[in-house]
Amino acid sequence: MSTNTGTTTGTAQNGVARDASIAHLSPYARYMSDVKVPHMFWKRAIDIAVAGLALLVLLPVMLLIALLIRLESPGPVIFKQIRIGRYGKPFIFYKFRSMRENAQELKPLLEHMNEVNGATFKIKHDPRITKVGRFIRKYSLDELPQLFNVLKGDMSLVGPRPLTPCDINRFELAYFQRLAVPPGCTGLWQVSGRSNVGFDEWMRLDQTYVDNISLSLDIKILLKTIPAVLKGDGAY
Repeated sequence: MSTNTGTTTGTAQNGVARDASIAHLSPYARYMSDVKVPHMFWKRAIDIAVAGLALLVLLPVMLLIALLIRLESPGPVIFKQIRIGRYGKPFIFYKFRSMRENAQELKPLLEHMNEVNGATFKIKHDPRITKVGRFIRKYSLDELPQLFNVLKGDMSLVGPRPLTPCDINRFELAYFQRLAVPPGCTGLWQVSGRSNVGFDEWMRLDQTYVDNISLSLDIKILLKTIPAVLKGDGAY
């Protein structure tokens, strides 16, 4: 499920080193520490099993997408970005590139067109998106490389969407508890309309997930993700 926010800083490894210190996260650590994930063992087991199987089944599709991206525009096939994971830990986030190679350099020129309130940046008809990019975003195919993030343990299949250091640095106090659980490829926000949902409602949905986290809720969200992806509503 798509959302390209923030900036890519230098090489990925250097970016992690530079952004690893989010100055104001530590004073709010107590807001992240009281949340327990009682089904963590099973959550991780399901993540590994489903992500591994999905990568095997979807490998031909991923290779085709990579080829189409390469043929349409110059630049890397995989877009890498620093995102913030559980307890404020930064990690390298993977997606298929859906924008022009210089998209991050053009972002400051488009700030006035931002259509999302709160900490994120999003434009429905973003001129930086390629033709292939528009298609793979609509059906969330650009998110498939995040299955590698799941296998690595950076993300879970279900959880709050991981945001960039820039976004986190603009958080209100009430939003920090979403960092107490593993970030996910899908979640309540994605199955509730994605970019059609306002930022404050998005954060409320994440808090609802944190407050009610359970294996049954994860399974319900995974089952709802399939029709949400096929519908493509709010994906831009």
